[in-house]
Amino acid sequence: MSAPNSTASRRSGPGLPDDGFAFDGATALLRAWSRGIRPDPDLTVSQWADRHRWLSSRASAEPGRYRTARTPYMREIMDALSPASPVQRVVFMKAAQVGATEAGNCFIGFVMHQAPGPMLAVQPTVELAKRNSRQRIDPLIEESPELRERVKPARSRDAGNTMLSKEFAGGILILTGANSAVGLRSTPARYIFLDEVDAYPASADEEGDPVTLAEARSLTFAHRRKVFLVSTPTIRGLSRVEREFEASDQRRYFVPCPHCEAMQWLKFERLRWEKGRPETAAYACKSCEASIAEHHKTAMLERGEWRATATATDPTTVGYHLSALYSPVGWLSWARIARAHEAARGSDEAMRAFRNTILGESWMESGEAPDWQRLAGLREDWPAGKVPERGLFLTAGADVQKDRIEVDVWAWGRGLESWLVDHLVLEGGPSDPACWRALSDLLGRTWVHASGQPMTLARLAIDTGYETSAVYGWARTAGFAQVAPVKGVEGFNRTSPVTGPTYVDATVGGKRLRRGARLWTVATSTFKAETYRFLRQERPTEAEIAAGASAPPGTVHLPNWADGEWLKQLTAEQLVTVKTKRGFSKLEWQKLRERNEALDARVYARAAAWICGADRWPDAQWQELERQLAMPVDESGMMLTTPTPVARPAPRRRTVRSNYMG
Repeated sequence: MSAPNSTASRRSGPGLPDDGFAFDGATALLRAWSRGIRPDPDLTVSQWADRHRWLSSRASAEPGRYRTARTPYMREIMDALSPASPVQRVVFMKAAQVGATEAGNCFIGFVMHQAPGPMLAVQPTVELAKRNSRQRIDPLIEESPELRERVKPARSRDAGNTMLSKEFAGGILILTGANSAVGLRSTPARYIFLDEVDAYPASADEEGDPVTLAEARSLTFAHRRKVFLVSTPTIRGLSRVEREFEASDQRRYFVPCPHCEAMQWLKFERLRWEKGRPETAAYACKSCEASIAEHHKTAMLERGEWRATATATDPTTVGYHLSALYSPVGWLSWARIARAHEAARGSDEAMRAFRNTILGESWMESGEAPDWQRLAGLREDWPAGKVPERGLFLTAGADVQKDRIEVDVWAWGRGLESWLVDHLVLEGGPSDPACWRALSDLLGRTWVHASGQPMTLARLAIDTGYETSAVYGWARTAGFAQVAPVKGVEGFNRTSPVTGPTYVDATVGGKRLRRGARLWTVATSTFKAETYRFLRQERPTEAEIAAGASAPPGTVHLPNWADGEWLKQLTAEQLVTVKTKRGFSKLEWQKLRERNEALDARVYARAAAWICGADRWPDAQWQELERQLAMPVDESGMMLTTPTPVARPAPRRRTVRSNYMG
């Protein structure tokens, strides 16, 4: 039963006139009393959305009254979140542009109005939770009168309405990020909305899986809880939403063929078009093979139905999968899907994005180790210590072993094209002060560019997995402007494979030292897979190079002096799919050979390039590096025999000038 509310509604109650202007006090009191004694309608989430939800122009491309008929496939998904449904957990593995986020917001609005209770809504990060609050939740409340009455404006005194907390009669909505363990364990929650779970970090503040932490908040509500878990999938074997979907009854949306009435769920393989003409895209019926034009889609969606295609391990969990082929007319057309597929051909990265965001399917990462003998045949001729012409800055990766530190120096150019410049073995290991002095000497050493210009290391990344305290001590002495201690973690993270830095030194009392060691966390799987992908790329022939062809972005150039042992170390691991104790699949890097120092050092050097910002530099930054490395000439235009070192400007915040040349 709803609590009385003194705020007059824009809606008319039963038997009460709506005169279109402010009511007097008695009328407002009568309205509030009538609402208080009237029980809430027994609505499903989709019925509530059609009756009470309004879309704001701030948050929707189609403002106005919400219509479930626009996305009829969302009706069953939303209704499974209604109190009358016995379902406790709803898993939705989906593509982009299918209306999932708005369905989640309808769930939030329904809880506030019809079934109040504590609710937790989780975004990948706290910052995204704040953005979602401003761009989605605030318009949801402002544009729906019934919600506006229940949640006071944030500017009101004691409103209980903040950026990350919305109080309403009988409940509260807590918004937080999966990276905040404090937010995830803040309060018990009957309702949980987990959005884009595949973008969640592996652990929330090193306290465990964010999904597990969040769902633990609902266990006290037993069979009354509702959990909505939504995401676009990412990498097979690592995708949370795919793992949950595969454990469910795996429902697919079956639609009828407009020609033969055969029911089928839409598959990309049956989308056909003339080569080079994506505008001709049409769907071929699996039964009669007739061509289905896109204008039939609206009627097909209206008559569609969800059908389970597997048996769930947990009967209280249902799972749904939907690709962008079902996207309503006017959102994402079949022609645009065909055009996106043609554009993605030839690029693993583009094809991965296509599978994830268009098909709503995970991407199988290729982790097969390249053949080291093939790489030996592709080696090029330049001496150790010499930087090839297109190499524009240097980073190094240091792998700490018991009796030595192995360092590889890599040059980087546009498009992350790279060249192995030097390989050094510093004997002695972390227990030998001379070994650390030799490593310090490398920070001031120069390598000669093809133009004659001397270059120093922009950044050296060193692994902290072995003799951690010794590495921290050396890094603190060397200074963090040029040194980056790194810690490798399992898993893929393409949006931000390097995070940090975090301060890891502490006093006896446990307080973080302001000037303590700064640690960077590296998703090593991401850079290993990238390295192998770059090594497998086809390269132009000598004739094509002579005709002006250039190597594709990311090409890894190896010198003749890189021997067979080093090449074997570079290709010492492969990515395999293994089964967990619970029977789920996951990806894991396994060694093919005992020694893998070259691969580890490459990953650390690549992480150093990321920390420098190379993945995000604008063209102007690359042009500046090229300008600095131009061969110096005298007044007559003749090349100087002794190159003048390029001055390195002092580091400044938010600068586009390079501070990496010696």
